[in-house]
Amino acid sequence: MVPLLFAQHRFSIVAPAALYWPAKNALLVADLHLEKASFFARQGQMLPPYDSQATLAELAGLVSETGATRVFCLGDNYHDGEGEARLEPEAARQLSAMTAALDWIWITGNHDRDVAGLWGGTVVDEWTGEGLALRHEATAESRLPEISGHYHPKIRIATRGRHLSRRCFVRGRQHLIMPAFGALTGGMAAQDPVIEACVGGPAEAIIGLKEKPLCFPLPFRDRAIEAVDDSQLALPLATTGR
Repeated sequence: MVPLLFAQHRFSIVAPAALYWPAKNALLVADLHLEKASFFARQGQMLPPYDSQATLAELAGLVSETGATRVFCLGDNYHDGEGEARLEPEAARQLSAMTAALDWIWITGNHDRDVAGLWGGTVVDEWTGEGLALRHEATAESRLPEISGHYHPKIRIATRGRHLSRRCFVRGRQHLIMPAFGALTGGMAAQDPVIEACVGGPAEAIIGLKEKPLCFPLPFRDRAIEAVDDSQLALPLATTGR
């Protein structure tokens, strides 16, 4: 686990795109986009229909690794409004088992405003507690420090003549934007003006590397940044597309 401090709260980065919150014994993930493949299949673009199973299996593994008893899903849990009812049977079985065993909180997002908790869990528009707000989309003038998703931030890192794309967290004084967790999710450049406007001040992109956070100040002048002393960056590549 890689330590990450935000708003005087201690978290740990686990895997490229999840946070563990020891004080609440909770995992935080954003933008699962379950059933994205089946959505595109309906549009005539055939993709392997296993994204939901892969996403939930990875999440279950992190629950086991951390011992978390609570899971916060920060919106865009399903890729579209019909995804919840369309959830593939094996994925539905996986999800039902997890929500029955854990305190599971669904936060609604712009892709799934009408999520109903069909497979268990509690549905809220946002969650506040411990002096923090958890919501899907960052607000420029939040009264509380907030953790959100929505933008799928990633960075391009230039190292030894190669450009690698990595999911990242974006941390400002009042905002922590999480990368997308879902198996088929892509991303937006962390230095994009849209993200900069949301954070509204000095910020940094963060990836978890071994046992320490690797931080890059924002905004960047260039689309690719140079990694220092980490030629391979032993993390999974971010997927492409959004």
